[in-house]
Amino acid sequence: MELSQGKIKHLNALSDKNGVIAAAAMDQRGSLRKSIASAKGVSQDQVTDDMMAEFKVAVSRILTQHASAILLDPEFGIPAAHARSRNSGLLLAYEESGYDNTKPGRLPDLLPHLSVKRIKDLGADAVKILIYYTPFEKQDINDIKHAFIERIGAECETYEVPFFLEFVGYDPKGGDEKGFDFAKRKPEVVIGSMQEFTKPQYKVDVLKVEVPTNAEFVEGSSVFKGQAAYSRKEALEWYRRAADVATKPFIYLSAGVGNAQFVESLNMAAEAGTDYSGVLCGRATWKDGIPVYAKQGVKALESWLSDEGVKNINAVNAAIKSAKSWHTKYGVTVNA
Repeated sequence: MELSQGKIKHLNALSDKNGVIAAAAMDQRGSLRKSIASAKGVSQDQVTDDMMAEFKVAVSRILTQHASAILLDPEFGIPAAHARSRNSGLLLAYEESGYDNTKPGRLPDLLPHLSVKRIKDLGADAVKILIYYTPFEKQDINDIKHAFIERIGAECETYEVPFFLEFVGYDPKGGDEKGFDFAKRKPEVVIGSMQEFTKPQYKVDVLKVEVPTNAEFVEGSSVFKGQAAYSRKEALEWYRRAADVATKPFIYLSAGVGNAQFVESLNMAAEAGTDYSGVLCGRATWKDGIPVYAKQGVKALESWLSDEGVKNINAVNAAIKSAKSWHTKYGVTVNA
């Protein structure tokens, strides 16, 4: 596989000196507004755009001192992009927030006033797309999603901007994705999705993937809740099987879980010996700061981030010491 020099340059800007992507994520929009409103005890329309931007600036300014890059959104995150550490790269989201899950298929959509060119002009080193995906969805719905990703891949190729594709599994029948039944099926959802989007026609450069098991249902995990969907040995084998299907570099996302669960998942990835190339970690580092901000304001949030937030991101950084450089899969030298 060959990457253009433009894409290599941008990927290096998103990575640490070892070619590992140790990135923070703060591109939440609808879910962040909802969480702040809930913590404040007010309606969502009372959480202003300025408050959204203020929260993101605090997270970016403090946590990017410990991250190789940050993922932000173009709607509220541009001030946060300017506030990031000088040595931290920038990814920008291209998709609309909060796809409508009340309709079949959870079909994706793009921010209407953006293009890859405009994202690049905003100073981004990469474009990120989130798509809800499962191999067990109806074929015609998945075909729409495949065409959607092909178009974005071609757009990124034209402008030599790396394409990070995040796919999040779901139950087409509307079941609980955090529950036991989905945990049993999750490995097949993750592996099938990785098999699909590692194909060359999508021109995806980095796969942003869920861990293949839910650590709360792994017998013997540090966050085990008592009901086993898999033994630890079985979980490690799922990690290996998922890694084996990826011909592109892949990084793990935290998927909204707490810091302890995400770190335990990364420990299992290390134990399994997977060749993942880092993380894009959002809520696991900063979500417990939401009630602090909601009740005490931005100065209190900054104090919390400087203490607990930094501890959280450093715990993730320590857990990814086994991550492998993305350079290896693309056959480029570290100093390319």
